[in-house]
Amino acid sequence: MEKTNVMRQLDRAKVAYTAHYYDASDGKIDGVSVAGKTGLAPQSVFKTLVTRAGSGEVLVFVIPADRELDLKKAARAAGVKSVQMLRQSELLPVTGYVHGGCSPIGMKKRFPVWLDSSAGAQQSIAVSAGKIGAQAELPPGELQRVTGAKLCDLTVRPEEA
Repeated sequence: MEKTNVMRQLDRAKVAYTAHYYDASDGKIDGVSVAGKTGLAPQSVFKTLVTRAGSGEVLVFVIPADRELDLKKAARAAGVKSVQMLRQSELLPVTGYVHGGCSPIGMKKRFPVWLDSSAGAQQSIAVSAGKIGAQAELPPGELQRVTGAKLCDLTVRPEEA
């Protein structure tokens, strides 16, 4: 399989990772479906959510696929009054990535990144490798190193949202 830009960036940063590829032809590209297709646990597959603060600043949150982003916790972690999800139509122009293939690594511009604290309990986590159908699995500490991510409690269970 071909290497993505994310994988090339991880190679340059000397980060060991495992590439996972999956068939997305059925349209099921949500994190829990991706976990099932790659054989990874849903709590170790992380999704990248891009938000905008009330001030207009773009903020990135990386959370487990089986959890929901708590916008109040996210705003508190970022030290802003509020955050809202970036509109899907803005995702590609702002990040360079499409919905379902958004990675915290290699966006058009370097944005502040927060990683859910649950990542600290995992030996490795998988994030999008920058395109639909590809994931990169790496130690959470390495993801923090290459993105500058801060660990914070960011989520609620779907039934609590």
